[in-house]
Amino acid sequence: MLALRFGPINVFGIIIVIIMMIPNIIFARRFDKDKNKCGNIAMLAAEQIGRYASITLMFIPLVAGLKFGFRNEAMFLVYAFGNTGLLLAYILNWWSYFRKQSPKKTIILAVIPTCIFLLSGITLMHWLLVLAAVLFGIGHIYVTKQNNKA
Repeated sequence: MLALRFGPINVFGIIIVIIMMIPNIIFARRFDKDKNKCGNIAMLAAEQIGRYASITLMFIPLVAGLKFGFRNEAMFLVYAFGNTGLLLAYILNWWSYFRKQSPKKTIILAVIPTCIFLLSGITLMHWLLVLAAVLFGIGHIYVTKQNNKA
């Protein structure tokens, strides 16, 4: 039988976050002069709070006694293959974005991490992560759209 629990720290979550951060760090170093055009403080706050909460909750549950785990093997497989596919799509979209930027690609790059956080939260039954992912998704997609207005 498959072990359906990770324990108090999810190493897979750490790996997922690191893979997601690599192209973001490259982007920040290449385009550090880009200014944020979004003036909506509430959405900027939602984006940042959701971002850092989601990143943290991917590998630390932050609830006393909670351990990461799956209801069954099917949920584990959805988590493993779903996140692998989403990460691959994320990296390929970043590669395409670095070659030629477009508003459509920026929206895709805002949606995929939200999907990764949501998929992880749902399959791990980590409802605080799901809440953080929704907050991040709403804020991040809104801010991304504002930054890509002509």
